[in-house]
Amino acid sequence: MSLFCILWMPLFYLFWLSLSPGAGSGSGGVWALLLGSITALVQFFQGAFIEPGGFELSRWISAGIDIVGAPALVPLIFCLILMPFRIITDSAELTNFALLWLIPGAVIRTINWMKDPLLLVLVPLLWTAIAVGIPFFIHLMATSVSHRKPLLIIPILLGMLLLPLMATTTYWAFFVQKSSLGFVLIFITMIPLAASIIYSFYKIST
Repeated sequence: MSLFCILWMPLFYLFWLSLSPGAGSGSGGVWALLLGSITALVQFFQGAFIEPGGFELSRWISAGIDIVGAPALVPLIFCLILMPFRIITDSAELTNFALLWLIPGAVIRTINWMKDPLLLVLVPLLWTAIAVGIPFFIHLMATSVSHRKPLLIIPILLGMLLLPLMATTTYWAFFVQKSSLGFVLIFITMIPLAASIIYSFYKIST
């Protein structure tokens, strides 16, 4: 399981590059690895920002800030910050940047997550769902604007906002041993990821 946590992100990143040939992160990739390593080290020595006090709301908030939601959203936010400096030049590079950023975090956190299958297996999958899903929603929004379909923007924006919340709730559901709910939520959470992969396959085959 530790090996899965260490290898999943880099292997998925290589798989993603195969779906988008010529769309590497360029200099942004160096920044992603550097900033991702710094962030992971800071959190490793800092510890949890929110100490969970039980199995309900505090545990869910802790999962969102320290484990699932925020760690996967931070690289996407940094992408938007770096765009004016031309380090990230296109929204299509968001996924590459986020996946690279998360590689050091997965490796370093393996030390703390030793022997916990929920953290070692589920969390990297949820990170990937967010890192791929949010840029996919951004692409859908840009397409809706260019095709003058403003009514689609609201459900797309809603999906973008709900995705990290769904991922966090998925982890929480499995943690409190509500496995049936957890499997339903992880299926829903993975839909944007699956749709993005299918769309990328379609693009390279046409």
